[in-house]
Amino acid sequence: MEVRDPVHGSIHILKEEEPILKAEFFQRLRNIKQLGFSEYVFPGATHTRFIHSIGVMNIGNMAFDKLFRGKIITKDHLRVKQTFKLACLLHDIGHAPLSHSTESVMPQLSELKIPEMFLSAKDKSRDRQASHEDYTIKAIADSSFAESFKEVEKSFGVERRYIADLITGHTQTPEYFTLDKVNYFPLLHQLVSSELDCDRMDYLLRDSYFCGVSYGSYDLDWLLDNLEPAITDGVATLGISERAVITFDDFLLSRYHMFVMVYFHYRAVCLEQLLIRYFKDAPDEYRIPADIEKYIEHDDYHLMKVLRHSNNKYAQAVVKNQTPEKIFESFNAGQLGTLEEVQKYLENINVEYIRCSSKGRLSKYYTADKGSSKSEYTMKVVRTQKMSNSLKYLDINEATDLFQKFAGSHAINRLHCDYSELSEQNIADIRKIIEGA
Repeated sequence: MEVRDPVHGSIHILKEEEPILKAEFFQRLRNIKQLGFSEYVFPGATHTRFIHSIGVMNIGNMAFDKLFRGKIITKDHLRVKQTFKLACLLHDIGHAPLSHSTESVMPQLSELKIPEMFLSAKDKSRDRQASHEDYTIKAIADSSFAESFKEVEKSFGVERRYIADLITGHTQTPEYFTLDKVNYFPLLHQLVSSELDCDRMDYLLRDSYFCGVSYGSYDLDWLLDNLEPAITDGVATLGISERAVITFDDFLLSRYHMFVMVYFHYRAVCLEQLLIRYFKDAPDEYRIPADIEKYIEHDDYHLMKVLRHSNNKYAQAVVKNQTPEKIFESFNAGQLGTLEEVQKYLENINVEYIRCSSKGRLSKYYTADKGSSKSEYTMKVVRTQKMSNSLKYLDINEATDLFQKFAGSHAINRLHCDYSELSEQNIADIRKIIEGA
C-alpha cells in the first residue's frame, strides 16, 4: 500500500502492516485532530493524528536505516526494526479527543486493568489517573486490536509487549533489542520519545505546513544523516555527529517558534481552559470509559456532539468559539507581579477570569533536564578524535545552551475575562494597574 503524504511524499506500507492501519483502533485517529482547538485559529490545521502517525513511522524507518547503514541486516535487525516502526506508528493510538485537557476526565489507572507486565515499577500500585499513554498501552497489550498484529508477528517475529516497552521507556528484556552484542533499546526509545524523536521531527514540519506558517521548518535530511549511536559498555543511546549541532539548534528554534506562535496561541489555549471548566462544572455529562473497546467511539466528533447538546455555558462557549477577551499578557518574570495584581483586582470585584500559563508546557517543548524530559536517557554529541581515530561523547547540554535559555525565558502568562462584566471604572482601574507597572 502507498500513502501520498503532502509532507513526506510517497510512504510505502508493508503488506504485513496493512491490517494494523485498517483496524478500528487506528482508524479512530482519522477523527482526532492533531492540534485540537488550533483549527479555530488556523483554519488549515485540520490534519489528524492518523496521517501524523504514519509520518512518524516513515521518519522512524529512515532513521533506523541511517543508523544501521553499512551493516549486514539479519532477521534480528528486521525484527527490531519492525518493532520500532510500529512503536512510532502507534505512539498516539490512545490519544483522547480534542486536546490533552480531556485526560482530566479519564478514570483511574486501576480501572483500565492493564496487565502488570506492561506497567513500570512506579505504576504497580495503579494509584493515579490514567493518561492517553495508558490507553495506548492497553490497546496494544490487551484488546481486540491484537488480531491485527498476526502478520507482523508471523513474518518478523514481532512481539507486542516490546512495542509497548519502546513507548513506555522500560523493558525487562533488553536482549530482544540487542544486535551485534549492543543493546539498542535506549536509543530506539529516544527516537520514539525524547528531545529529538520521530514524533517531533514529523509534527513540526506537518503542523507548520497545515497552519500555513514557516516557523517549523528545519533540515530533516541533515539531522537524519547525522544520527549516531553513542555506545558505552555495550549500550547504545541517541547521538548526533558534531557537525549537526547547528542543525539541532535550528530544530530547537523551530520548536520554540511553533510553541509561541501556534501551540500556545491565546485563543486555542483559552478554548482548552473553557473545556476544562466544562468538565469541572458538569462532571456527569462526559467521561472517558475505562473499557478500551468502548473508547474507540470517543473521538473529536463524539465529544463535540456532547458539547452541542449541553446547556452548560462553558460547553456552549467552546462550540461557538466564544473566548473571553485577553486583558493582560506577560512574557517575563518582571511582569508577573502586574499580572497577579490585575488578577487580584478581578477577584475583589467578583469577575470570573481565566489564567493561562506556559509553565509546565515549556518543559514539554524545550528542556533537556532529566526531571522534565520525556526520556531518562541523555542525548549525546559524537565527536571524532582525529589524532587517535576514536570517538568522544558529550552531553547535548555541553554543545548547546538553547535548552537552558528556553527553559528560563519567555514564560508566558495571560488573563482573560468577559469585558461585558466590567464597568468603565473597572476598565480604568485595570488600565491604571498595567500602566503603573
